[in-house]
Amino acid sequence: MAKVKTSGNGQQPGKRVERDAATKRPSPPAQRFAVSHLREEDFRTNGLRRYAKYRDLGLAEATHGLVQAHVIRLLPPFRAEEVSKLHYHEVDFQMVYVLKGWMTTELEGQGAITMKAGSCWIQPPRIKHAVLGYSDDCEVLEIVLPADFKTVELE
Repeated sequence: MAKVKTSGNGQQPGKRVERDAATKRPSPPAQRFAVSHLREEDFRTNGLRRYAKYRDLGLAEATHGLVQAHVIRLLPPFRAEEVSKLHYHEVDFQMVYVLKGWMTTELEGQGAITMKAGSCWIQPPRIKHAVLGYSDDCEVLEIVLPADFKTVELE
């Protein structure tokens, strides 16, 4: 049985009122300027994963829910029983960039891959994956569309 979790940011996508004549797709809502400066007190444990601290970069609010970006600090020590759960995200786009340390992730059809500082990858929508390990100083930047998405844990 699958468990569904939401990203927990509480953002709702903005209303789309105009259509792009060339593509027949709704135009995205107007975005506003946003800036986020590094402050240690902005790292919080109220995100999707209990074993991580999140620093919201303010993009969800600025884009009316179109995109979410946050810096994630994975908390030591790595505990496989809590972290290594197979799951997928119901997203349109997900990109991860390792800022510090390393992490090993197993991705459906790709096997286990160790990413280290400077590594970047895109996870296709709904790709099944599990984190197999990470360094005590692991920190990543994650960008996801849309801002409010579901995570499905597979048992």
